Amino acid sequence: MSPQIRRSVFSWKNLVAAFLCTLGIFSMAIVFTLHFRPLYYFDIDHLDIPATSGYSEEVIRRNYDELIDYNSISGPSRLTFSDFIMSEKGEIHFEEVKRIFLNIEYASFVLVPLTLLLTAWQIRKKNAPFFAVLSAFPTFLVLIVGSLVALNWDFCFVLFHKILFRNDYWIFDPACDPVITILPDAYFLHAAALILLCVLAASLFSLLLFRLLRRKISNSAK
Repeated sequence: MSPQIRRSVFSWKNLVAAFLCTLGIFSMAIVFTLHFRPLYYFDIDHLDIPATSGYSEEVIRRNYDELIDYNSISGPSRLTFSDFIMSEKGEIHFEEVKRIFLNIEYASFVLVPLTLLLTAWQIRKKNAPFFAVLSAFPTFLVLIVGSLVALNWDFCFVLFHKILFRNDYWIFDPACDPVITILPDAYFLHAAALILLCVLAASLFSLLLFRLLRRKISNSAK
């Protein structure tokens, strides 16, 4: 990397723009994963959820779909399961989860278009250093989070809930909230992995744009 590009990388404009785009990438990855139902459908067989839960695949799919529909912007205002009872604490927890997801989805309505506009603008300006930063930011976060998850998923899972929730309603009793039997921890691990993979893919795409623009600038200077 030339000294000129190195200086440009750390300009405050590039840093701020890359930070905003990183937020957009993460919000897009989270929203995509939430609505990517094939991941859970795959895990029904992969994790043998019918055997571990005692429910048929049809029942599992129906109630999972109701949960995802509830967490969508266009979903119902109150969660009801076709086949499961639900405790008051369980209902409160799902309401808290819905608020978090809705906040992320609403934020994505701003952040994702902003990310696309900033990316298009930087390509038009041939601002290669911006894409170096945009590649580095998400990659760094993926490495940190991915390493923690790989080292101790259970610790990360508990810590995540303690940070986001001010109560222990997320600790379900299967007798009162049988839905937990169809939501194994391994599924959430796979969802976290998909989010990180989506972010990493965006980071690699940014790196590709950086190299292409740098080569284009170098060729035009000859």
